Amino acid sequence: MSAAFESPAVLGLAVNKLNAWYGQAHILFDMAIEVKPGEVVALLGRNGAGKSTTFRSIMGLVPKVEGDISFNNVSIAGLPTYEIVRRGLGYVPEDRRIFTDLTVEENLSVGVQPPRPGLEPWTPERLYDVFPNLRELRGRQGGRMSGGEQQMLTIARTLMGNPSLVLLDEPSEGLAPKIVEQMADIILKMKASGLSLVISEQNLHFARLISDRVAVIEKGAVRYAGTMADFQARPDIRDAFLAV
Repeated sequence: MSAAFESPAVLGLAVNKLNAWYGQAHILFDMAIEVKPGEVVALLGRNGAGKSTTFRSIMGLVPKVEGDISFNNVSIAGLPTYEIVRRGLGYVPEDRRIFTDLTVEENLSVGVQPPRPGLEPWTPERLYDVFPNLRELRGRQGGRMSGGEQQMLTIARTLMGNPSLVLLDEPSEGLAPKIVEQMADIILKMKASGLSLVISEQNLHFARLISDRVAVIEKGAVRYAGTMADFQARPDIRDAFLAV
């Protein structure tokens, strides 16, 4: 059983021996994940496994963190969150955090950052091509949108920051099956545009639709890592770490 990705990435995201604490509680234990340019990696695990804490640690949102975090071969460990975002890491939190009193267009304008070298800039019109529902709702306040529409808006707002890699925390949670399929199509379009993505998920069907590789997390540590094809051939892993 593999417990970590074996080689650090020159470009992309590489996390090694990552430990994190909330107060005295030790939450992450020598976490190691790797995301290469242009691929989708799924972090799979039960509730409380440490998926969200992993994302928050990478983004500088956990007060006590130790370990190596590099992005495009440059260490970002210890940097403030705004500096990590400026370097091209986007983050879509599980609780969405849209501005409910602002319209769709106004929410998008909040996230604007300069384009990244080698990637086509994200503009509202380009986003409306990917998220056609948002085009129809461009003048609607965020608080008057459905959960699925708010999720799409959160992702679109993050893309306005022109990231080269996006962390998506539980993007399918609470969505109707039809919306989940739409979300999978959107993520594949993001990947086709040249983005790298890390998806935190419990929905195995959704993860299978979009992911190249998998890291299974349990009790704050990676218990298995491999390709999606290899993971699907390991029902023992699913039963041990993902079964309810």
